[in-house]
Amino acid sequence: MINQRDEELEALEEQFPPASGGAFADARDSVLASGQSVLQSENGEIFEVSPDGTQRFIKSIDPPMNVVLGQKIELP
Repeated sequence: MINQRDEELEALEEQFPPASGGAFADARDSVLASGQSVLQSENGEIFEVSPDGTQRFIKSIDPPMNVVLGQKIELP
């Protein structure tokens, strides 16, 4: 049985993904506006993105993977 406090916590937890996405986007924009570059991953590759929008390939990485709640993943 879920009590009111648990329901309130679940409602707050549902707000985290969109809020964190916005926070990361704001931080990225702030760094670029200050004249610095950021690292960005896309389609299994890491790029350095410069303030002028140019991208420089850094390296290939494993693609993202879906995980199930409670799943344990062994890292190399």
